[in-house]
Amino acid sequence: MCGIVGYTGRGSAARAVFRGLKALEYRGYDSVGIALMHGGRFALHKRVGRVDCIQDVQEQNGEIGIGHTRWATHGGVTEENAHPHVYQRFAVVHNGIIENYRILKEECLLRGERFSSETDSEVIAHLFEWEYRGDLLSAAQRVCRRLRGSYAIAVLCLDFPSVILCAKKDSPLLVGASVEGQFAASDLSAVARKGVTCYRMENGEFSILDKESVSFFGADGTAIEKTPVSYSLQEQDTELGGYGHYMIKEIDEIPQAVERTIRAFKREIEAVQGLKDVFRIHIVGCGTAYHSGIAAKLFAQKRGCVSTEGYLASEYRYGDQTVDANTLVIAVSQSGETADTVAAAVMAKKRGAKLLAITNVAHSTLTSYADCVLHTKAGCEVAVAATKSYNAQLAVLYSFFDAFSACRERIWKGLPDLCKKTIEASRRVKEWANQMKSAKCAYFIGRRFDYAVAMEGSLKWKEITYLPGDGLAAGELKHGTLALVDESTPVVALITDQAVADKTFNAVHEVIARGAPVYVVTSIPSYANCEGAVDTVLIPQTKEEYMPMLSVIPLQLLAYYAAVALGNDPDKPRNLAKSVTVE
Repeated sequence: MCGIVGYTGRGSAARAVFRGLKALEYRGYDSVGIALMHGGRFALHKRVGRVDCIQDVQEQNGEIGIGHTRWATHGGVTEENAHPHVYQRFAVVHNGIIENYRILKEECLLRGERFSSETDSEVIAHLFEWEYRGDLLSAAQRVCRRLRGSYAIAVLCLDFPSVILCAKKDSPLLVGASVEGQFAASDLSAVARKGVTCYRMENGEFSILDKESVSFFGADGTAIEKTPVSYSLQEQDTELGGYGHYMIKEIDEIPQAVERTIRAFKREIEAVQGLKDVFRIHIVGCGTAYHSGIAAKLFAQKRGCVSTEGYLASEYRYGDQTVDANTLVIAVSQSGETADTVAAAVMAKKRGAKLLAITNVAHSTLTSYADCVLHTKAGCEVAVAATKSYNAQLAVLYSFFDAFSACRERIWKGLPDLCKKTIEASRRVKEWANQMKSAKCAYFIGRRFDYAVAMEGSLKWKEITYLPGDGLAAGELKHGTLALVDESTPVVALITDQAVADKTFNAVHEVIARGAPVYVVTSIPSYANCEGAVDTVLIPQTKEEYMPMLSVIPLQLLAYYAAVALGNDPDKPRNLAKSVTVE
């Protein structure tokens, strides 16, 4: 889970690489590094910290360079473990995991080679030096045949002062070509700009970038032609636009994200017609995507669709559930690169299942395996904690199951406006955040659709406040967790489903009786300002199956305000990265 960047051209490589790293910082921010080639030697700059700690390097000379922003997997957060890794004639940046690096490293050590880091990635530079015979592409082929695991790599060689070689397997890599120069990066946002033609590399492919052009090659070294990917510069926008943090900006963008997503689905509805002839539906995802899948499962049941279940992608691959030609697997991933979700999708395809991908990134690994792709039109989401992408995932899933079900009922077009009204009604949770920031643990409770949202609210709380939290089915409190409830454990109760509201309210009384401060999120006026509760947010009302689109918003804001009150950076929580490309 790292970001790599490369540039060769007529401009300043240091500035181009730094700009790309800033766009990729959400992929990792433990440490950062840039290698520039100038005057027949490497200039290596590596530091612990975020990308800004290396901004002075922009003044360095060089028309070719590679860079890396790291999320540590192998080895601690140190300058030595930061990329790029240099060995003799080669400098390398790598995103992925080399699973057989211990064996490869042992071979290098037996040859008398010395290593300067604890990483798995450094062995790649050593292998290039060993396999190199004067032909860079041939050396890359031999190196990659020896690597087991996943990789997107960019390589500099002192013998080729204007060339970057790239290789890709199971980690994202895009290449951009322009008159200014040629770019390589882990994400479209780092290369997309006016005048740049972008290409997505596929598994087993190589590319060679020089100042004038880009060439692509298959695994056997044969030159291949690539079709450019289309992209919207607006969707790649990463400007803060006057906001203090990306997370609050992206919460405010929820109404537009939902509206664009619903509108886009109307244009893609014919594409899903061929997916209807199945006996069962499995929704797989990780983290926030899993929670959107759980809400969608309940929605599908409400609509009377075929048997629908939600699964954690990391567990799905190892379960014994029936997956065959009569199964539709819906794989949900904001980035389309989530390793566990992609692996689950590949397993399902091998067993004959139909695959529908739901993602915010049009040109991603997940989409390359799918029979059908539905795009969430959330625009670029920079903050690690997902907000608008969750709402957009719900918009796609709701639209899909509306189209899939026998009782056809179009998703209500008024949802974007209700999202906007919910954001305004939820601003008051800033006061809750100040009261809850000293909690030893926070509990989020609800039933049915509210339970699905409670899990997502708990995840947001943990991700950016670094405080314990748990999302619970309200009826389960008395089966164990109630033993932990006291004056220092605030409880956020979600009550938006009239059919089970009284049942959830019973749980509210149970925790109030044990001294817990209770905060209520409800769409039902009779439950607002209930006796014993600290405060209530009354949000707009709609059908209970659509409520997760709204009720999650105050919980997103609560986590944001609490993180800020605690002095945390809500955009870049410790130990986490946006695109989880490793298992």
